[in-house]
Amino acid sequence: MDKVRIDKWLWAARFFKTRSIAKQAIDGGKVHCNGQRIKPSKEIEVGVRLRIRQGFDEKEVEVVALSDKRRGAPEAILLYNETPQSQEKRQAEAAQRKVLRGIIGQPEHRPTKKQRRQIHRFREQDFE
Repeated sequence: MDKVRIDKWLWAARFFKTRSIAKQAIDGGKVHCNGQRIKPSKEIEVGVRLRIRQGFDEKEVEVVALSDKRRGAPEAILLYNETPQSQEKRQAEAAQRKVLRGIIGQPEHRPTKKQRRQIHRFREQDFE
């Protein structure tokens, strides 16, 4: 196997749950190949660098092996190597988000029905 479509490879490497979600991510500009936007039909080879954005995380990986079949997670990890800089960056950003979450705080409980109505009324008011 010399080349595989990028959407198939992303699905097989378990970055996305379905090929259609992988296609939407590629079309949305969340996947870059060697620094450039690509199309879902682009065929990738071993050695290509991909930058993949998933939620808050951005991973930079190098394609090590090709596969168009989705297998278990232990086998999927063997298809790529994440760069050390990417891992450090993701861990630093995750730690920063964790600290910010502690500063902002979480509510102790969900609002009651009465409180929800008050919130909706407050949002619907016209501030003139």
